[in-house]
Amino acid sequence: MIKYLTCIASIVAIFSCSKNENLKLIKTDATPTIVVNNVAEGQKVTIPLGGNAYITTSDNSFTEKIDDRGATGLTNWTNANTVVSVYFKVQDIGKVNLYLRAKVDEGSLSEIKVSIGGQTIIKKLTNTGFDTVSIGEFEINVKGYVKVDLQGITKTGVNFGNVTDLVLQGNKVTDNLIYVKDNESSNYYWGRRGPSVHLAYQAPTEFNAEWFYNELTIPAGGDVVGSYFMANGFAEGYFGIQVNSASERRVLFSVWSPFKTDNPSAIPDDEKIILLKKGANVKTGEFGNEGSGGQSYLVYNWKPETTYKFLLKGQPTTDNYTIYTAYFYAPELNSWQIIASFKRPKTQTYLKRMHSFLENFNNTKGYLTRIANYDNAWVRSETGVWKELNVAKFTGDNIARINFRNDFSGGIRDGKFFLRNGGFYNESTSLNSLFTKPAKNKTPVIDFNQLP
Repeated sequence: MIKYLTCIASIVAIFSCSKNENLKLIKTDATPTIVVNNVAEGQKVTIPLGGNAYITTSDNSFTEKIDDRGATGLTNWTNANTVVSVYFKVQDIGKVNLYLRAKVDEGSLSEIKVSIGGQTIIKKLTNTGFDTVSIGEFEINVKGYVKVDLQGITKTGVNFGNVTDLVLQGNKVTDNLIYVKDNESSNYYWGRRGPSVHLAYQAPTEFNAEWFYNELTIPAGGDVVGSYFMANGFAEGYFGIQVNSASERRVLFSVWSPFKTDNPSAIPDDEKIILLKKGANVKTGEFGNEGSGGQSYLVYNWKPETTYKFLLKGQPTTDNYTIYTAYFYAPELNSWQIIASFKRPKTQTYLKRMHSFLENFNNTKGYLTRIANYDNAWVRSETGVWKELNVAKFTGDNIARINFRNDFSGGIRDGKFFLRNGGFYNESTSLNSLFTKPAKNKTPVIDFNQLP
């Protein structure tokens, strides 16, 4: 989508600075490097920190920020214990020259270190206007994702500097780099969240799916803060579990309004989602930003390595409504619990477009890997006929489709469907791949008359 000629033109526009200063001496700990008009000769690739950097190591007093809404990059860089990591993926190996577009405050200087693997270069920053500061040469020995660490050592001012971009120059290594290239459509923010991935189940045709059953297990270590492990998705909503913070986890069930808006207060009364019933300790309300509608959640400390069951009912009524009801089964409680029952106006349908997905909703945690296993999915007709869902198509969101992030995978593992994303690992699954897993022929055993 992004042409390299455009990229080069952007670099020149950014780095061409003071016209009355033709030579800029940038001090290094080795041989000084002279940069003509602040732009070294040869092709460069600019990697904006706004879409590709994270604070990966810090203490409780860190103040550093990554601007993924604009172009200021790394700011408030004051803590020597903070490590800021920038990620990109290479298709080839070799030597690469690395630069930072950076500056320090007036009257101050700092010393920082830049590391790739076991290679580290220490650099003094003295320029008070944004310059393309040459850091030095690094060897890229392995194809795949590369992590560049920035860490402050000493400073005379308040901070170590402001860094907006990492710039690379090198034969072959810089060809076809994978990284978040621009901020169109808020790509910095979405890119830092990482790619969302989905399993679209192939349901039988000419089948009125009144019930949708699925099982979900999160492996140990895959339950990263910011994760939404969505088990039972359908055309009008979704149902799954989240890690909302280090101390809180939720079971979440939401239904979109038929009125298209990101602002729930804009929904007309006759198109609002109506709450019919909710379970004990379940909180309900409205949601927005990614469509709007009715939302319910139960704060529940679910555990990794435990299989949870999800049951969803979609029941059309005669007055042009459909009632959606979600039930959650925790083995430690040994019973089905109702989360909520919502009535959706201007809708008369059974369940359609059954799917699961995995996403990260915390833009500071996109450098961590999350994983989910899905198993034994079924639909049940209004007449009581069960059909197993053992075929699924693997898809991704826009960040995956435009190849700004490539750390996503899905398919079948150990006889179960799985989804994995984030963390800048090198395994990748082709989008739109179709997977068929062996049928389990294990019909869910549910006493529907005893559901709450």
